[in-house]
Amino acid sequence: MEINKNFKQVEDSYLFSTINKKVTAYQAAHPDSNIIRLGIGDVTLPLCDAVVTAMRNAVTEMSKKETFRGYGPEQGYAFLREAIQKYYLRRQVELEADEIFVSDGAKSDIGNILDLFSTNNTVLVPDPVYPVYVDTNKMAGRKIVYANANADNQFLPLPDESMDVDIIYLCSPNNPTGAVYNKEQLQLWVDYALEHQAIILFDSAYEAFIQEDLPHSIYEIEGAKQCAIEFCSFSKTAGFTGTRCGYTVVPTALTREGFSLHNMWLRRQTTKFNGVPYIVQRGAEAVFSEDGQKETRDNIKYYLENANIIAERLRRLHIKYTGGMNSPYIWMECPNNMKSWEFFDYLLEKANVVGTPGSGFGSNGEGYFRLTAFNSMEKTSEAALRIEHLLKK
Repeated sequence: MEINKNFKQVEDSYLFSTINKKVTAYQAAHPDSNIIRLGIGDVTLPLCDAVVTAMRNAVTEMSKKETFRGYGPEQGYAFLREAIQKYYLRRQVELEADEIFVSDGAKSDIGNILDLFSTNNTVLVPDPVYPVYVDTNKMAGRKIVYANANADNQFLPLPDESMDVDIIYLCSPNNPTGAVYNKEQLQLWVDYALEHQAIILFDSAYEAFIQEDLPHSIYEIEGAKQCAIEFCSFSKTAGFTGTRCGYTVVPTALTREGFSLHNMWLRRQTTKFNGVPYIVQRGAEAVFSEDGQKETRDNIKYYLENANIIAERLRRLHIKYTGGMNSPYIWMECPNNMKSWEFFDYLLEKANVVGTPGSGFGSNGEGYFRLTAFNSMEKTSEAALRIEHLLKK
């Protein structure tokens, strides 16, 4: 037998696993330290009342023979797909309900969607970037090229004629930098994809954090249904990191080489996926109710206030950063020309604050550092104060 040797192309340990090991070792050596974590993008606020009520009702249904449900449709129950459909319509994006596929999260689908594409395709990813985009393609053996995201282009790279790629990853609002594409910039990417018969894989997991007049969906852009697949998640929008639910949109208009990617994805899901639990889908449906929308917006506002607390401290220190306004992430320059992991160790040891080294997101992330706004306001305020006091010295 022969194993997939492409796994040699990825690091032995996932970025956040490495961070956790380092923090655990430090905590063991310094048991009295009060460590505040602003690193991994996990939420801290509980599920909102509307979601919890819907899930409790669904549990009651599952406890009775008359309303018990077993396997559901692999692409999701109609009630949830129709709720998502109506959500898109609020932004004048018209989708068919069967173009929406409910899943256990955007991360899974971003990796699984690659089943539809040949390993001979060339993949374009921004640098810095969410590691899953790179690692899943390395595991498959695809050629990867990088679009430079840097301070000069506000971490929003655009296409140019020198590119010759087949699959394009875009994330807006971006993880890790917090930067958000405007309509004109996304139109350039859509135009490139249409001209070159490329496919855009658009990650909109943080769209609910957008406060300014900026696109929430790639389908707000003319022509996108002919070249783009969109991924979204309830993880950060509604606190489903421990509940797991997301969705992927594959338009019926999206075809290549005579194949319908919509039909291919449906076939893939019916073969390899048994659907999201009914209880979870009822909770996800409640996110789109009037109460659910208000409660989730309140939670998002809380996290954005945390981001502003961090940003205000950085402004006092005259440290450059992006993100925070339309994103739960702050992407800051490391002070005193420190390297990313050097600053990680310095911040952990001297302030007992954990963030994420920018170099873990790509070579262009070197010299940068990501802080998240997902902790409690009390701990975020304390961490920001510690950072300010440390860097004032």
